[in-house]
Amino acid sequence: MRFPSLVFLLASLAYGQAAPSAQAPTDKAPEAELKVAPTDPVITVNGFCAAPSQPAGTCKTVITRAQFEKLTDALQPGMSLSLRLNVANAYARNMRMSAEAEKRGLDKAPAFEEEMRYARMQLLSQDLTRALQAEANNITGADVENYYKQNQSSFEEATVARIFVPRAKQAAPTAADEEAMTKVATDLRARAANGEDPDQLQIEAYTSAGFPQTTASTKMEHVRRNTLPPQHEAVMNLKPGEISDVFSDPAGAHFIYKMISRQTLTLEDATPEIRTAISSQRYRDSMKPFQGDAVFSDAYFNPPGQSSTVQPNRKGKRHNPSAQPGDDHE
Repeated sequence: MRFPSLVFLLASLAYGQAAPSAQAPTDKAPEAELKVAPTDPVITVNGFCAAPSQPAGTCKTVITRAQFEKLTDALQPGMSLSLRLNVANAYARNMRMSAEAEKRGLDKAPAFEEEMRYARMQLLSQDLTRALQAEANNITGADVENYYKQNQSSFEEATVARIFVPRAKQAAPTAADEEAMTKVATDLRARAANGEDPDQLQIEAYTSAGFPQTTASTKMEHVRRNTLPPQHEAVMNLKPGEISDVFSDPAGAHFIYKMISRQTLTLEDATPEIRTAISSQRYRDSMKPFQGDAVFSDAYFNPPGQSSTVQPNRKGKRHNPSAQPGDDHE
């Protein structure tokens, strides 16, 4: 199926963005720094004019800043300067190509009506996406405060020392080696509880496993519950100076934690993170009515003897793996 280049650009603007951000950064220059008046030309296409009224060779089309920004603001408000240049290149090329296509009568071809119908759906989907993002970003101070109160434990940060004990020895590990390293972990945990230096204990853990080292750093800062493995989250309940039990991961190793300090982010410090979390969740929720419940014919899209292009989705129906990015945010 054939689509104009600008439609592909529009689609990339609509779907190329991840979940909305409450404070999306751009490289857009402040208006005071743009020393270009609204009536100044920003694109000049030499040798082209839609309705030639000048001698050959002198014909040109001039697009002013105001005209161009009317387009970019419609495509994506606050568009970055780097993306504006991409749009300008496509715009200059498409003006020439679309004029030539009309001369050839391609706008009267049967396929063109279908192309325009699909392009219209794409553009309306883009505009709805932008509206849903704006609604998701409409977050009040009360929203932020309520989220903080309801999720306060998730804003706890800790500085810990973590001792990593390999599950087995380096050379040809055996069941006996694993048992020996489990004993090493238990011994190191008892010594940590007696106040021995975690860094020194870490060196001994590596040496016992056949990885001799002379230095090690066990300190981990800004640890949050959601950055720990789920089975290690109990670490966040330790008081400063306390030592955890030995966490033995079935397919991993042994871990021992010492709580050094723990604090909770203030509402002010947590606000940017909270706004992003609320905005992302609201946007995902707003997209749910438009996802799923589409069944694709196997007889047509995945006929016998052909390589599979359609895979079962989580609900047992079928989804199209070539769907636009952003169509499924779950």
